[in-house]
Amino acid sequence: MLKRDFSKLPIAAAVVLGGLALSACVTQDYVDRRIDEVNTHINAVDTKVASADQKADAALNAAQAAQASATQANQRIDALTTRVDSIEQRIVNKAPRG
Repeated sequence: MLKRDFSKLPIAAAVVLGGLALSACVTQDYVDRRIDEVNTHINAVDTKVASADQKADAALNAAQAAQASATQANQRIDALTTRVDSIEQRIVNKAPRG
């Protein structure tokens, strides 16, 4: 049988593990750049949210104003309907000329 030389195995394993460990490390500069990118994205999203919130508030105010106008118009219609009904009743009850 062939006798293998395992004396170099611990050294090779240490080199491989060391290389893997070093390749998994990131620099502080890399992390800072990634954090800056994320913060930039978050700021852009915050700006869009603030703009959408302002538009939603404006739409709500316009809807409330329209509701108030519609309520006022309905009240006027109700008052006019009462007047028209009373005028119609007087016309119907009036004796014909002749």
